[in-house]
Amino acid sequence: MHAARSPQTRRTGVRALTVLLAAAALAAGPLGPASSTPRPADSEDLTQVAYRGHIFTVPASWQIVDLKKHPDTCVRFDRHAVYLGTPGSDQNCPARASGRTEALLVQPASAADRAVTENATARTYRATADRIVVTAAYGYDRARIQDVLRSAGLPVAAARPEGPAERPAAAPLPTDATSYRGEGFDACTAPSQSAMDAWRDDSPYGAIGVYIGGLNRACAQQHLTADWVRRQYTDGWRFFPLYVGRQPSSDGGSCGGGCSAITSPVPQGTAAADDAVKQAAALGFGKGTVIYNDLEHYEPGGKITDQVLSYLQAYTVRLHALGYRSGAYGNTSSLVSDLIANRADVTLPDVIHFARWNGASSTSDSSIPSTLWGKHQRIHQYVGDTTETHGGVKISIDRDRLDVD
Repeated sequence: MHAARSPQTRRTGVRALTVLLAAAALAAGPLGPASSTPRPADSEDLTQVAYRGHIFTVPASWQIVDLKKHPDTCVRFDRHAVYLGTPGSDQNCPARASGRTEALLVQPASAADRAVTENATARTYRATADRIVVTAAYGYDRARIQDVLRSAGLPVAAARPEGPAERPAAAPLPTDATSYRGEGFDACTAPSQSAMDAWRDDSPYGAIGVYIGGLNRACAQQHLTADWVRRQYTDGWRFFPLYVGRQPSSDGGSCGGGCSAITSPVPQGTAAADDAVKQAAALGFGKGTVIYNDLEHYEPGGKITDQVLSYLQAYTVRLHALGYRSGAYGNTSSLVSDLIANRADVTLPDVIHFARWNGASSTSDSSIPSTLWGKHQRIHQYVGDTTETHGGVKISIDRDRLDVD
């Protein structure tokens, strides 16, 4: 694989990119925040990236990462990058990341017809061609990622909406799959099987938060399949599925300016619920499952509070209609305080996952009345952005205390 100069017109002083140098730059430190404003294609320098006989034309400013040479690189869709190869078993991902921009993961695969599907709610294309499968994310610049796919001869114009054929429902897990009382953790990407085995035997945790989908889910999920979920359940793990849909603002919490915000609360909340159920069912989380809508911290009040509550209510109502239970993740000083203050006027989520990083492993909190979410309906994220090693395996996590039936 290699990156070659584009035959297209370039501006003076173009810097040639190579896979090795770009990957090294990425490994040396985090990328800056991605721009949310599309730029005209003719104002940028372009480069070509070749992989398994396919050539993609991308902006020269994008990082290019050879995953075979850098297997611990975290595959993230909240930064402009092209990832080539199979993501490593144990990626060095942060505990938390949110957001979505234009990025590409090109993996090896068996021979296949050229075909493209799109999940418009999650802003993701999936494409197949001879010997490759492509996951292409986009934020505000859908046209840019279409151009990238088109440059490799992938039939973007004929893309069909992602449907049951692409995400068929798996056999549902037992109903206690999302019930647990005790210590848990969440991580940006689902750990490898060997990591899960090591932590099962040598950590205090019995539940794991997995990010099943959403427009602002930043980390790729190489391991998160129905088989992986069932294996963990059989091994004794329980789950709290998290869905990272639209956010209160583009720069709240862990967004760093890269999140797509709520603009039309009711239709967007309803669409998020529809997509969350589709993603959950494909992993084996059947009816009755709690799916937690992750809403990062924001400054409450006025329009933003109105939009958040309308969005979450639409999400909750739709989940209930589909036979699922609604959960919500948020900070005690923003989402939780807004829900409490407006509890007489909104449909509350069934379970609250509240963030207060006070180090207290308890689901009690002075800011939450005991009459709300008091019947085994709480998760407390009490430590955030920490790194732990168990059984010789290091993972960046948030710590959680669960009391959920």
